[in-house]
Amino acid sequence: MKYIAEGFMLGIAYVAPIGMQNIYVINNAIGNSKLKAYVVALITIFFDISLAITCFFGMGAIMEKFQPLKLSIIFIGCIAVVYIGVQLIRSKPEMKNQVNANKSLPQIMLSCLLVTWANPQALIDGSLLLGGFKAALSPEDSKLFILGVCMASTTWFLGITTIVSTFKNNFNDRIIKIINVVCGVILVYYGLKLGYSFLQELR
Repeated sequence: MKYIAEGFMLGIAYVAPIGMQNIYVINNAIGNSKLKAYVVALITIFFDISLAITCFFGMGAIMEKFQPLKLSIIFIGCIAVVYIGVQLIRSKPEMKNQVNANKSLPQIMLSCLLVTWANPQALIDGSLLLGGFKAALSPEDSKLFILGVCMASTTWFLGITTIVSTFKNNFNDRIIKIINVVCGVILVYYGLKLGYSFLQELR
């Protein structure tokens, strides 16, 4: 349960910051019926989990074969995760209607794919963050960890869809700022934890 919980916490901190993926889900929850909003959430969950698993096992498998690369990624991941966390804490988000919510199912699937897989920053951050933790965990613990990450993705997108659909008129910039600060603090913590793992690997 320890590694599932750690994966869940990190997964929430990774997926919750308000970027294009979340804006798309939120705008659909605001502008559409609950049924369509949940369809969008479920499709987003599928693509988000597929990306997380790819970053986790793909990068992690490569690093397990090359110790110098493993150490480099853990070190770079530590710096990157702390930096991302600090930037989130300092950010000034604005809730804007940047996504057209009135789309057909194929268009929705394509949009969910693009805001997830076609986002270079998500690929880089995911590889460094999740790949770094894969390198620092044993094979048995890593399976539980990524299970927690997948549970976090499912919980977050279904939860945010439910909350926004129910309280459409109360979702504002201040709430987004609070979410980002909380997630930023969690990411800084996990970044420092990666740094500790790096020091342990050097011994």
